[in-house]
Amino acid sequence: MSNSNSISRRSALKQMTTAALAAPMVFRHLAQAAPNETLLHASFGADGMAFADISSLTASKFLKLVAVAEVDLTRVKKVKERFPEVRIYQDWRELLDKEKGLNSVNVSTPDHMHAPITMRAMQQGLHVYTQKPLTQTIYESRQLARVAREKKIVSQMGIQIHSHEVHKTVVATVHAGLIGKVKEVHSWSGKQWGDHKERPKRVDPVPPTLNWDLWLGVAAERPFIAGYYHPSEWRKRLDFGTGTFGDMGCHILDPVFAATGVTIPLKVRSEGDKPNADSWGLDNQVHYTFRGTSYTTETFQLHWYNGKLRPGEEVTRLLGSRKLHDQGSIYIGTEGVLYSPYIGPPVLLPEERYQGKTMPKVPGDNHYLQFVEACRGNGQTSAPFDYAGPLTEAVLLGCLATRFPKTTLEWNADTMTITNEKSANQFVKREYRKGFEVPGL
Repeated sequence: MSNSNSISRRSALKQMTTAALAAPMVFRHLAQAAPNETLLHASFGADGMAFADISSLTASKFLKLVAVAEVDLTRVKKVKERFPEVRIYQDWRELLDKEKGLNSVNVSTPDHMHAPITMRAMQQGLHVYTQKPLTQTIYESRQLARVAREKKIVSQMGIQIHSHEVHKTVVATVHAGLIGKVKEVHSWSGKQWGDHKERPKRVDPVPPTLNWDLWLGVAAERPFIAGYYHPSEWRKRLDFGTGTFGDMGCHILDPVFAATGVTIPLKVRSEGDKPNADSWGLDNQVHYTFRGTSYTTETFQLHWYNGKLRPGEEVTRLLGSRKLHDQGSIYIGTEGVLYSPYIGPPVLLPEERYQGKTMPKVPGDNHYLQFVEACRGNGQTSAPFDYAGPLTEAVLLGCLATRFPKTTLEWNADTMTITNEKSANQFVKREYRKGFEVPGL
């Protein structure tokens, strides 16, 4: 973060875990589901964000990790050291076929495999914690939300900051009407998960510990290129990630959606980079129009910027002498402004107008342990797929819009179609590679 008052994402997660373990959380009991006293759990993914998810979920004494699926066996060392009895699979399908006693899973893979693994797990009645973005396509998000609802699955998207006190404070402040009705929001991220360069023409040998076919999963076959996809550059690539917008939009726009109550946009327009044949653009600027809610004006405008792009001077001057953080949002209301640095303390502006007024104080929660307790029948998750699905849909619609720069796309949510640019509809849903098809997707 660019300011010492900001809280790093890693620090925020650590604080949430510590707080949850120090004091018991109070949940409203639901009769719908109470599996075994100890949940038997599997992880799809073993290192990186997957290991962070495993560590946070197993902080509960009521969850036991019994199996992990990881296509790259060089990435299972930490899991095996910490959980010596865990069973390791390379093929996620084999894990789901053989592990009959599971209660819950986390899906912490590259974006393109979120939907197929999550769907298969839910079809087997398993509760799911899936990392953001929930899916890589709009159609997949809609289907996951539908199945989770129909099968009464406990679901949670991995937008951990959703449960942090700064997120809750922003939402409560808007709901309290302290800035009046929200007219527009400007949100941004300085990250650049994209690439202007063409795909290298070389072909590299596949490491013996990596099952490249399983890593590709639902995506079309292609040769292995060392360092271009695996283990981390996949976020930049059209067939595997969702660029900066998909990666950070689900985090940064989460409080915007929760605070304003908007769901599905009516129109979206991109003014930034267009992806090339293989990779997302670097610098995006996307503008949405939503139908208004009780917390907004009659229509509501949302503006997103990433990479080198930022809100214009007419917006940033509302901050006075305050520095624009590397990531965050500015909420412009009919009566004032709320400046919300990402995971940083929010500020009401202009300060002289709000002297003597305080924002609501809302305690934070633990996103992971909230999921564990909901699986045990205690309480509910705060980012279930019924919430996370529409949020992901809107973000992915923005990603799609970057393929059609300087074109206002009109979105019909009921039919899941762009009505004025027929060629854009090919990106609403993807075709799965033969052998990796999943019913319902």
